[in-house]
Amino acid sequence: MKDTMAQAGIIPVLIFPETAHAAPTAEALIAGGLPVLEITLRTDAAWQALETIVAAQPQAVIGVGTVLEVAQLSRAKDLGAQFAVSPGFDPALAEAAAQLDLFYLPGVATASEIMSARRAGFRFLKFFPAEAAGGQAMLKNFASPFSDIQFCPTGGVGAANCAQYLVLSNVACVGGSWVATAEDMATENWSGIEEKARAARLIARQSATPPPPPSLSAQRK
Repeated sequence: MKDTMAQAGIIPVLIFPETAHAAPTAEALIAGGLPVLEITLRTDAAWQALETIVAAQPQAVIGVGTVLEVAQLSRAKDLGAQFAVSPGFDPALAEAAAQLDLFYLPGVATASEIMSARRAGFRFLKFFPAEAAGGQAMLKNFASPFSDIQFCPTGGVGAANCAQYLVLSNVACVGGSWVATAEDMATENWSGIEEKARAARLIARQSATPPPPPSLSAQRK
């Protein structure tokens, strides 16, 4: 799942005020080249939106965000979600996700939280709220002491700064709501969503961090 998210580069974070917006929004995003979608559990429409998109877009990778309770993980799994994301790190949620065999991306904002998540076996973490927690400068400082950790920054990440995150060596992907906003949905601006998705996908491709050069021993082989 980490590789899938990294290949996508940008994960739309979707807040659906109405279930009717789910199918056309997902269709536009996928047509624009963004096949990994996070449906946040912040609205009453979220669960039906999840069920609708899973049924309509079987080729996409659909997950849930803002997961705060174990019961939400179980329900998401039952409805076909392939991953779950939380704003913070909760060992109970981590354990439940493992039991459900559901890919889980917990959130962290400090070195202590990273250490706790790392001790629990996580090497891929959501950095949230990215801009408020120190942004790119903080991630650069995390790179050396946490050299085995990759991040997905969200929170304050948008079209203007996502490339600056994606070029960091410890950033696998970014998440954000700018690609499909509440205004886009309210005005049924599906073509605008697709256009923004294409632009975001281009940024992700252009910002992709090249793989490190092979070691001398590997070159000799």
